[in-house]
This record gives sequence, structure tokens and C-alpha cells, in this order.
Amino acid sequence: MNSVFLIKRVQRMCSRLLFGLVTLVFLVSCSSVKRPEPKEVTLGAKRVAVSKAWSASVASMNAYLTPYSNATSLVLASESGKVQALALDTGKPLWTLDLKTPLNAGLGGNGEYFAVISQDNQLIVFTQKGELYRLPLLAQGLTTPLVAGERVFVLLADRSVVAYDLAKGIKLWSQQRAGDPLILNQKGVLLAVHDTLVVGFSGRLVGLNPNNGNAKFETPIAVPRGVNDLERLVDLVAPVYRYGDVVCVRAFQAQVGCVNAVKGNLLWTRSANGDLGLAGNSDALIGVESNGVVLAWARTSGEKLWDSDRLKYRRLSAPLVTDKGVVLADTLGNLFVMDLKDGAVLQQLSLAEGEVVGSPIAFAKGFVVVTKKGWVQSYVFD
Repeated sequence: MNSVFLIKRVQRMCSRLLFGLVTLVFLVSCSSVKRPEPKEVTLGAKRVAVSKAWSASVASMNAYLTPYSNATSLVLASESGKVQALALDTGKPLWTLDLKTPLNAGLGGNGEYFAVISQDNQLIVFTQKGELYRLPLLAQGLTTPLVAGERVFVLLADRSVVAYDLAKGIKLWSQQRAGDPLILNQKGVLLAVHDTLVVGFSGRLVGLNPNNGNAKFETPIAVPRGVNDLERLVDLVAPVYRYGDVVCVRAFQAQVGCVNAVKGNLLWTRSANGDLGLAGNSDALIGVESNGVVLAWARTSGEKLWDSDRLKYRRLSAPLVTDKGVVLADTLGNLFVMDLKDGAVLQQLSLAEGEVVGSPIAFAKGFVVVTKKGWVQSYVFD
């Protein structure tokens, strides 16, 4: 790797690295690389109608405090520790709770129990009626805790997974894997597939027994390569796309691939240079490259269906796939709907309150976006 490429790679990555696990000094600047100016977006001949349904204002949040949603409600946790639930169809407040602690990551839940990680490395579990308990964690947590099967699971920056009894807060087991000395300052992979806990460890998707932490399978998505720690960094990033038994995931700036999370076998991988997770449907898998190019792969085979440079050089959110198209936002305060068949832009909307947290959130009639400033906006497809 030549020195110019290495410098540019470090500049892209340095804001996402956690350096607490190793002693490492980079002799290059972490100032951002200036992107070319994006072009104005031209809408295709085909259009989709989108209108605002409701809006709400909550406290500000960071990139790790992504909302929890189910069929009826949207629950948001702010950096200051305030939690607010809204009705997904109307935006009306349902309940509020103040944890009185600055928060770092979340929000995980199952509709009754919820979990967040505080800035002083505590796991906080609560219901709408109040806080249940706090537990100290041995490392920083950036990944949303998983609440499933009467347990709460956390993935920490020392590449450990810890399981607790959900109701009582008793530690049940912990599992730690060795990995590369650098880890991304970004949400990792943690989800349940039937009776398997699926975790991202470095570039591997690992299936664990949720009762004891024993490994069921370990499937590489990307293998670390290169001569230094930076070049070898291949962490798996959220969000992932699950379809039945299959989990599709991105390895940071290396590969995308799909794994049968019951059998543990790798179905396919493809090279891809992106740093955000994936979305999809029964037919297609959608991802965003680091330069703003949007790609679509066949979900079952990994064959490339199309790529679109219509949003090139924009810093995009992770996508949401709906029946009406692919929804994503950029950091300039724009919202786009793209055609699932070819990536043509079907609609462009302006967001008054800037950068979106996570990705757009689907509900029955449309989608919701939440910005870091705490502005919540619901849109419906007409």
C-alpha cells in the first residue's frame, strides 16, 4: 500500500477507531479528506409521492443512540438520559422517563423491557414504569444491547459478549474472542436468529448458544490482510439484514456477504468498499459505498443487479428498503427515495434539522427519520 493511499485511508477511518486497546501512534493527520462536490440530483421520469404525516421534537442524541420501534411505538433515548415513547402512527407521546445519566449507546428492547449503555460504562435496564437496575461493564459499549429470550446481551469494545438475566440482572456468562488490536468506533453486529445469538467478532460472524455462550459456528466474512493493524481492520458493522435464517452483513471497507445463521454456512461474499450496514427484501440487498454509490445485489446469489452514482460524493445514511423504493438520507439534510429496479431517484425531500441518526425506520404506511438534534419526522407514501 503506497503512502498516499495509506494516509487517505487513515483519514477516512480515524474518527471511527477506538485506540484504547493498543498503544499505537499514527504519524498522519486525522483531518477529513475533502470530497468532490456532489452534483444536483435529477429525478427520474417515474416519481413516488411522499408527504409529511407528523413531527415531534425530543432531546438530542448521538450516532449510537438509535431508536427502538415496533408495530405501534417509537422509543428514543437522548444523550442526557431522557427516554420518550411516541405513537408511531400519530407521534403523540405515550410515556417518558428520565434516567438522569448521560447515555452512550442503545436503545435495545422487546416492547416491555429496554436497555441502554451509559457514558460511564453501565448497563441500564428499565421499563416505562421506571429503572430496574444498573450493572457495571468492564469495557466501553457502542453496540445496541439486545433484549431477547428473557436475557439482555451486550457486545463490548474488548470483543466480549456478556449475557444477563433480564428480570434480575444476574450475570449468566461471558465470552471473549481475540481479534485485531484495533476496533471500529461504530456499532457492531448483535442479533438473535431463532435459538442462536449471532455476533460479529472482527471479520467473522459467530453463532453462540444464548444459554451458555458456547460457539455453534464461526464463519468468516472477510479475512484480515495487510502488513499493519490499520490494513487488517475488518470489523462487521450494523445494521445487518435478516431474511428468515439468512443474515447479510458488511465487513468494513472489505466485503459484503450472507450466512445461513442456523447452519453456519457461508452463502456468498462480494468485495465492497463501504462502512455502513445493509438493508434488503426477498430479492435484493442494498448497500452504500464510501463514495456515495448505491449498490444492489441479488440476495440469494450476490450477483450485482445495479449500481447508481446519482448520489455520488454524498455522505449517506444506511438504507431502508420499502415496497415503494430505497429510502436514505445525506448529511446535507436531504432525503431520497430510489427505485429498487435501477437506482433512479424517485423523490427528494429536504430535512430542516440536518443529519439523520442511524437509518430511516419503516412502519406500515411509510417511514420515520430521527436527527441528531432530536427532530422526529414521519412520512407516508401517498
